[in-house]
Amino acid sequence: MAIDVEATYRRYGPMVLRRCRAMLHDEQQATDAMQDVFVQLLRNHERLEDRGLSSLLYRMATNVCLNKIRSRKRRPEDAQTELLGRIAAASDSSDESRAAARAMLDRVLGREPVSTGTIAVLHFHDGMTLQEVADTVGLSVSGVRKRLRKLKASLEALESQDMRAAGAGGLR
Repeated sequence: MAIDVEATYRRYGPMVLRRCRAMLHDEQQATDAMQDVFVQLLRNHERLEDRGLSSLLYRMATNVCLNKIRSRKRRPEDAQTELLGRIAAASDSSDESRAAARAMLDRVLGREPVSTGTIAVLHFHDGMTLQEVADTVGLSVSGVRKRLRKLKASLEALESQDMRAAGAGGLR
């Protein structure tokens, strides 16, 4: 008997999401992983039986999460986007957070060639691969990677500088 995916999602979705959260420690990635599990279930629902669904879904969630973790390790440039992601997320925050994020980006990008800002937007915002960005801006992949690393280092230096300044200001 084929699986009713909608009913399965309603019943087991929270369990799958909890498993993904526990493994990935990131809400967005956990939600994506949960959706991946149910997409796989939807693709294969005709071949599967509705016996032992919780065990099947738990195993599927574990495998999807392990694949995401392995992917993170294989693509370290994705880990470099954490600070940039927080700055981008500030656009959804308060006016004060947006202003601070904008000021930090202005400080960093003011020191860089204009093309570095373009590279960052194409890769981190538009989701283009390094190869696609390289083709678009006329650099090699290693040149793009080097610019992104330098940008990340500049952002981290400014962030730590701001944290030291905030700490020194709070001690007075």
